Amino acid sequence: MIHFYYHPTPNPAKVALFLEETGLPYQLVPLDTGKGEQHTAQFRAINPNGKVPAIVDSEGPGGREARVFDSTAILLYLGEKTGQLMGAPTDKPELLSWLMFIATGIGPFSGQAVHFQYAAPESIPYAINRYRREAERHYQVLDEHLAGRDYIVGDSYTLADISAWGWIDRASRVLKGESDPLAAYPNIQRWFQAIDARPAAARAREVGKDHAFKKDLDEQMRRALFPSNYPA
Repeated sequence: MIHFYYHPTPNPAKVALFLEETGLPYQLVPLDTGKGEQHTAQFRAINPNGKVPAIVDSEGPGGREARVFDSTAILLYLGEKTGQLMGAPTDKPELLSWLMFIATGIGPFSGQAVHFQYAAPESIPYAINRYRREAERHYQVLDEHLAGRDYIVGDSYTLADISAWGWIDRASRVLKGESDPLAAYPNIQRWFQAIDARPAAARAREVGKDHAFKKDLDEQMRRALFPSNYPA
């Protein structure tokens, strides 16, 4: 059984989509990062970095319990465990490259763009411009790559598509103020609509909906999400 530590944000959404695509049995463990539950000693024993997603697989390698954290690591672990959504063997170099592009580019720059546009206690034009423009640049790289392609890697749906879906789903927040945020990226728009139309994507969107996660960005949430801003 896989215990899946989840909060409704882009990186956990990727893992939810993989699990729903493959039908792997799992038990959802809601973790309310807005309340600081990621900082408990119990969860830090699973992910010392105090972030979601994380999984604990009771049937890991050699029958031993395995903990895995970071969404890209989890996708690769589960892909190798099941042999699913890994593409053709010859696709692996490309798969790894695009997974890292998402993990080190689209993800963090999108996240920082959202932070400085919505959550920062003061408006910092340089930071807003820096992260927003870099997010847009990464979108452009992916859009050009997807020209004439149905999938990011090879000829089949893979972990790369799942990983990108989690962040492109938040384009309206990343590209704040755009009424149609993907209009400038028609290849991404076409690709995203195809991935989002998959039945598993609809199921992934329902994951955790029965849990009342904290939503108000108040002082408690700020301290929980940005603890480094509050020295002890």
